[in-house]
Amino acid sequence: MATLLRDGTRLRITDNGAGMAVVFQHGLGGGEAQVAQTFPDGFRRITLECRGHGGSGLGEGRPFSFEMFADDVIAAADQAGLDRFVAGGVSMGAAIALRLACHYPRRVAGLILVRPAWTFSSAPQNMQPIAEVADLILEHGTDKGRRMFAQSETATRLYREAPDNLSSLLGYFDRPDAKTFVQVLANIASDGPGISERDAAALDVPALVVGNAMDAVHPLSSAYTLAAVMPNAIFAEITPKARDSAKHFSELHQHITFFLQTHSNVRSPIPS
Repeated sequence: MATLLRDGTRLRITDNGAGMAVVFQHGLGGGEAQVAQTFPDGFRRITLECRGHGGSGLGEGRPFSFEMFADDVIAAADQAGLDRFVAGGVSMGAAIALRLACHYPRRVAGLILVRPAWTFSSAPQNMQPIAEVADLILEHGTDKGRRMFAQSETATRLYREAPDNLSSLLGYFDRPDAKTFVQVLANIASDGPGISERDAAALDVPALVVGNAMDAVHPLSSAYTLAAVMPNAIFAEITPKARDSAKHFSELHQHITFFLQTHSNVRSPIPS
């Protein structure tokens, strides 16, 4: 573990493995544990826990945004001595990676976008359940807010269509830091990666886009859209977590490993 001092707070970084450098970011509410489950062994992987996530502080800057989180990630890459790297992530992390590729094209040699939740707009409709959770916590607190959400039309629909999403959303109420983390939820759910379809179409790096069905927060259509727009992207559909979690991660690891091995000529210096 390492730390990065930014904006009056310490942000926690994991940097392990050797060889090709991959900067891989977690989803909204996730952290190092989520990435360790998502990303296969055998590569050098750097993960910055975004502000308010894992062991990272909130900092003083407001509002929380993709611009803020991406700039923190670039600072972490600088500290790690990475001139050029593969950028990737799951959900929010995928949007951060996409922003990095478009705003720092010299730095990003490839992309791995897992279960993307954002494409080119802010506050997409699939983020509405997260915004709903944030509003309930802000207005009613965690206990009452959780009861209200569990009885809502949104929860009923997700129980039927995307139970894994429902479990994650209920988990936001159960966080010990829910009353402070709620501002991160609200800000990020209403934000976007700050890129256009034209920006994505101009990317000339290899990309892997992974999606799955039975996921209302990370619609398969978002993965299709991104893979179709980027000229050097390949698309992979894997088993939904809600159907078979072990198979989901096994297939995901296989696709990421194959992609990185195929593009193993992309390397970055390892600091002395």
